[in-house]
Order: sequence, then C-alpha cells, then structure tokens
Amino acid sequence: MSVLDRSRTREGQDGPQALRDTVRLAQQLEALGYHRFWVSEHHGVPGVAGSAPTVLAAAVAAATSAIRVGTGGVMLPNHQPMVVAEQFGVLEALFPGRIDMGLGRSVAFTGGIRRALGRGMDDADDFPARIRELLGWFSGDQTAYPQVHAHPAEGLRVPPYILATGEGAGVAAEAGLPLVIGDLRGRSRMLAAIDRYRREFSPSSWLARPYVMVAGTVVVAETDEEARRLLMPEAWSLACSRTHGVFPPLTPPERVAALLPSATAKQRELYEGAMRGHIAGGERRVARELERLLAESGADEVLATTSTYDRAALLDSYRRLAPIAAGFPA
Repeated sequence: MSVLDRSRTREGQDGPQALRDTVRLAQQLEALGYHRFWVSEHHGVPGVAGSAPTVLAAAVAAATSAIRVGTGGVMLPNHQPMVVAEQFGVLEALFPGRIDMGLGRSVAFTGGIRRALGRGMDDADDFPARIRELLGWFSGDQTAYPQVHAHPAEGLRVPPYILATGEGAGVAAEAGLPLVIGDLRGRSRMLAAIDRYRREFSPSSWLARPYVMVAGTVVVAETDEEARRLLMPEAWSLACSRTHGVFPPLTPPERVAALLPSATAKQRELYEGAMRGHIAGGERRVARELERLLAESGADEVLATTSTYDRAALLDSYRRLAPIAAGFPA
C-alpha cells in the first residue's frame, strides 16, 4: 500500500503550507509502514501547490529515511528527457535505492499554460519515443544526441513507472515497464486496460514480468457516513473545476453542504458523479472492497490518492488503512 499526495491547498491556507504539509504527511506515513510516497505535477492549477515534483521529492526524501519516494508523476511531454534524467540522477545519487520515476503523458491544463511551458497538445504524441530516450540517458545508449551524456544519471538505476489510462497501458506493455492505472470509478475500463497490459507485455531490462499498481481514492473512517463526508471537499472541487476551469482550495464538508442547494444542475451532477466509485467506509467495508479490487485486477500494489479538507481526518484514514493493507498477502 502506497500513497500519492497532490499537495492540495485548503481554504484559509496557502500553497507553501500545503507543500510543508505534504512533507509532514510523508514522515507520518513512513512511521505507519507505507511502502511509497509519491508527489504530483500540476502547472498553473489553483488549488494544487505541487508544480515541481522532483524538487518536492527531494524535500520528502531528505525528511524521511526508509520509505520509497517518487513522482506520480513527471509529465514527460512538458520536459526535455535529458533534463528529467539529470534530475532523477541527482535524486538517486543523494538518496540511493529509494527513488521511483513515475512518468505521465499529459500536457498542461490549458492552452495558456502550454504556451508558457513552450508545449502543445501534439507533444504527447511521441510519448513512447520520449520514454526510450529518457531510459537511454540512464543506460548510456541513447542515440538521439551522439557523444552527449546525462550526469550523474548514466549508469544509475531509477525504477520507471508509466502512469496510464487505457491507451497508456499499451505503451507500458511495449516498453516492459510497470503500469500505474486509475481511477477506480471507471472499473470496467481500468480492468480492460490491465488485461491488455498483461497480454501485450514484453519483458525488458527493467522488468521481467508485468507489475500493476492500481491508483484511486481510499477513505477509512469510523462510519460509512463519516467516510462519505470526507469525500465531499474533493468532489466539490472537481465539480467546480469542470464548470469554472479552476480547482478551488478544499472546502470544509459543512460549507459544501451549504453550497449545494444553490449549485447549478450541472455542478450537482458532476459532484454526485465525483462522490461515487471510490473505496470508502468503515474498516470492514474498506477491507471487503479492497479484497474485491485485488481479486478483480490482480494488482500488485494499491496507490491511495486521497484528499480531504481535514488533515487530521486524512491522517486518521491512513492510520486505519495501514493495518487493513498489512492483512493482505504480500
């Protein structure tokens, strides 16, 4: 069981506080025995402070001692592969044996942000080629730029992971890399993509057999109703993002409940959709749902991506989840 934290801001708090909270959460989850702690990349998105994942990963790794640290992920179309290799090479050199390199193919959120980054929508089209180049900087056999080397990356081994939806599963399979896939709300599409990945998987020097990490929201609370309450802030933020184009800071559940009566029909529809499909409830319910997820998917690992307004309740959820996860066979 691992965790991805998106460094969400909260009403009344700023981005710097969200980043410090992410580092603190990593320390707390390490103490609870979680396997990995990943951070995300979002450029110019209100409500999300994590814009530089390799920098944040360095802070997390420096503040911890054993938990694996990585990115979920670096969006490769936004960057030159050599620079990404150099950044992860530095991380691996500083924190040997603890760094994961999660890679995604998304480009920036809006046209304005893409222009600011010097990128376009078509930059995602050559994702497989960018992966090959990136891995070549580590192995030393990239051919795009003869006699150029990425230091200190060359010769180091930083495990790569492909973040994917359905289409990306084929990319991970062809490259022979681990697959990280979500979300849980589209269960049938997710399972079809996992099946495709396993069918088409080609062993590589990085991975001999398929490895699947399923990502999604997992909330554990004292009661099912309390777990549902913890889902409300992120669901409302998602509904607002789809109707106003921005993620607002996470709002207390009580405020969400007060805002819903005056919301538009579209907002309420999006909100209700965002509340469904997660693994959420008391310990028994969550244990049953996780067991079913693992049986259906055959996943090797679960990556919880939970956000809520109340940080104490979020930590309590992870504290309740840890012994549930420990009860499943390794």
